[in-house]
Amino acid sequence: MRRDAADNAEEAIAALMARIAPSIDAARARATSLDQTGSFPTDDLAALTEAGALAAVAPTLMGGLGIGTEPPRAAATAAMLHLIGGASVALGRIYEGHINAIRLVMLHGTAQQRQDTAEAARAGHLHALWVTDGADALAYARGSNDIILRGEKQFCSAAGHATRAVVTAARPDGKSQMLLLQLGNGEVVEKLAVHLQGVRSAGTGRVRFDEVRHKTHALLGDPDVYLQEPEFSAGAWRASAVTAGGLSALVEATRAELTARGRDGAPEQRERLGRLFINAQAARLWLLHVAPIAEYPDQAPDHATASVNLARIAIEAACLQSIQLAQRCLGLSAFLAGNPVERICRDLATYLRQPAPDEALAGAARHFTANAPGHGLP
Repeated sequence: MRRDAADNAEEAIAALMARIAPSIDAARARATSLDQTGSFPTDDLAALTEAGALAAVAPTLMGGLGIGTEPPRAAATAAMLHLIGGASVALGRIYEGHINAIRLVMLHGTAQQRQDTAEAARAGHLHALWVTDGADALAYARGSNDIILRGEKQFCSAAGHATRAVVTAARPDGKSQMLLLQLGNGEVVEKLAVHLQGVRSAGTGRVRFDEVRHKTHALLGDPDVYLQEPEFSAGAWRASAVTAGGLSALVEATRAELTARGRDGAPEQRERLGRLFINAQAARLWLLHVAPIAEYPDQAPDHATASVNLARIAIEAACLQSIQLAQRCLGLSAFLAGNPVERICRDLATYLRQPAPDEALAGAARHFTANAPGHGLP
C-alpha cells in the first residue's frame, strides 16, 4: 500500500472511532438494563451501523476499512473490539461474529460472494457465524438445482437479528461444508431451553432449518476448510480482544464504586486495585503483541497459533483473577443484580468459556519449548 493510501486509511479509521464514541457511551449506559431483560441491543447496533462500524469490515478495495479482514488493520481491529467489548461484552460478541463471518467469506468465497458480502456490509446487514450443532445436527442434501437444509444450530448469537450468516453443515459425504446464507428464508429461531448465565443480550438462540432451500451458490469454500489451520486457532485472538475490553470495564467499574463509597484508601483495597490495573494493562499489551502475528499467520503458522494460544490463556487468567479481586473489593455489592460489576463478571465468566483451554496451553508450551532459538517467547 502506498504511503498516502495508508495515511488515508488511518485517518478514516480514526474518524470512525470518533464517530462511534457517543454510541459506545450509550451502549455502556444501557448494558445492565438490557442484560436484566435479556433484550437485544437494537439501538446500540443501529448506532454502530449508522456510524459505519458494520461497513468498515469490508476490505478497503470494496468500500470498507478492512477492519478484521486485512492484516494491516490488526491494531485497528484490536482497538475496535476492545472498545466495543468495554461497552458491553454482549455487543462485542455480536460485532466479533460479524467480523468472523465476513472474514471467512473474504478468505474462501468466490469473487461474487465476496462482492455481494461487501455490498451487504456497506448496506448495514449484520452477519453472524453459527457453527455449534444442536441435538439434530445441521446437514444438507442436494436438490435438482439447490440444496435442502435439515437440522439445527445452537448458541447462535444475533439469532433473529442477523440478516446474513455463515454456518457449517454436514455434506452428503459426511464432510463439513460452510454455507453463506441470506436469512429470513424459512429458518425458525427459538430461545434456548436454558438461559445463559452471561452475555444475555447477545440474542443467543437456536435456529432450526426444516427443509429450508437455498441455491447452490450458498456453498462457501472447500469441504472442511472452516477448521483449517492456522486461521482457525489464530483467529481466537479477536474473542480475547472483546474480553480484554470487558476486563477494562470491570476494573473501571470497581474503581469507580470503591472511590464513590470512600473505600479506596485501605491498604488491602489499594493492593487489589493495583493488581486489577496490572491485569487490565497486561491484557492490552498481549493484544498489541499478538494481533499483528495473528493477522499474518502464514508467515510462521505454528508460531502464530502458539502465540495466540498464550495470549488467550494469559487474558483468561487475568480476567478470572480480576473477577475474584473485584468481588473481594466490593463484597456483596458485586453480587447485586443491577450492579454493572455483577453483570460484567457474569459476561466475562461466560464468554471466556472458549473450547479446549488446556489443549491450547499445552500446544503453546510445546511449541515454545522446542523453538525457543528461532521463535522465542513473546
